[in-house]
Amino acid sequence: PGRFDRRVVVGLPDVRGREEILRVHVKKVPVSDDTNLNVLARGTPGFSGADLANMVNEAALSAARMNRKQVTMYDFELAKDKVLMGAERKSMLLTDEEKRVTAYHEGGHALVSYLRDHSDPIHKVTIIPRGMALGVTIFLPDDRHNYTREYLETRLAIAYGGRVSEEVFLNQMSTGAGSDIETATDLARRMVCEYGMSRLGPLTFGKKEEQIFLGREIAQHRDFSEETARQIDLEVRRLIDEAYQSAHTIIEANQDPMHRIAAALLERETIDAEEVKMLIEGRELPPIRSILASPSDGSGGVQQVLKPESRGGPN
Repeated sequence: PGRFDRRVVVGLPDVRGREEILRVHVKKVPVSDDTNLNVLARGTPGFSGADLANMVNEAALSAARMNRKQVTMYDFELAKDKVLMGAERKSMLLTDEEKRVTAYHEGGHALVSYLRDHSDPIHKVTIIPRGMALGVTIFLPDDRHNYTREYLETRLAIAYGGRVSEEVFLNQMSTGAGSDIETATDLARRMVCEYGMSRLGPLTFGKKEEQIFLGREIAQHRDFSEETARQIDLEVRRLIDEAYQSAHTIIEANQDPMHRIAAALLERETIDAEEVKMLIEGRELPPIRSILASPSDGSGGVQQVLKPESRGGPN
């Protein structure tokens, strides 16, 4: 008594906490006027104070490499992606077919997310390889502490958007959807067994036995019959099938926007939320631009210049 029966939980900072932590760390670096700390805070859910400090340092290094005297929002976005997903794998060479598959896969996630209710807002979509992923769709979620059934069902549909897009437009299946399928299956089983969000009613199935002193799970006790296990499997299958069908319906009904999104990803490699909206609405995107340093003016400031046509892959 008195040793192992007390727990002090230090939670991760919420969006306001992350914004204030960023304000502390950016005091030591010159920041440009276009930097929006609120957007950065919203885009970093789950970041600890150390992660945020690392992001500011990476942003400063990015600005220094570009010979700029101020750290821009562009630098912070690069740093956030690096901390969140790992550095860009520029040495990884993808074939044109792999790029095309990745473009349609990530475009499927983005399209389903944009057209489904109860979805987190999209932040950006990229087909630049990072970490173990060939591409990624990034969202700007609010700090949630409670999740509705509608929100979780939307998450399931978004997860299958990539696989459905590959099947509809490329008539194939690839291993790129493996992580999405694993995540969706785990979420669906938790909806049935832990959250009571199925036809089996508000019941939990499977008690977890934990090692108290280490605070980690070591076993799961099965407290239900074989018939109940069969019903659980059927409910998990039903949730997955409904999510898959929802994604399929959305993508089949919006084939032209899907083609536009995939073409834009192959051309630009990365598109943001506003560009996704423009593509879905059928509007033309502005010319490709990138932020480059301008050492000739002596200020080391930021200059917007037209970027040569992209090859559709990592440079």
